[in-house]
Amino acid sequence: MPEIIEKSGTWCICKSVNDKAEHMMWLEEKMKEEVLEFIENPCYEEAADIFEVLRCFVSLSGFHMDEVICTADDKRSKRGGFDRGIILESIGEKDQKVKPK
Repeated sequence: MPEIIEKSGTWCICKSVNDKAEHMMWLEEKMKEEVLEFIENPCYEEAADIFEVLRCFVSLSGFHMDEVICTADDKRSKRGGFDRGIILESIGEKDQKVKPK
């Protein structure tokens, strides 16, 4: 990104993270920022930014994105997704009364 900015005739100030912990902390803040931007302006570009931060989280954690996608697809087929807007609030044994909120 700095190279792209400088080629456009402007300048930027950058820094590098010192270690994995700082990188993960920065990514957490970046994810919050990108999600808020998507909520304010839902579009492919903002969704792609969220995906890119997730991709980096996955990589830094030692996982592979293709396996994350396969796992998500498997969970979705077995347990469903979030598309229908159903929120699980509590779970209890069959002989238990429902706990009020």
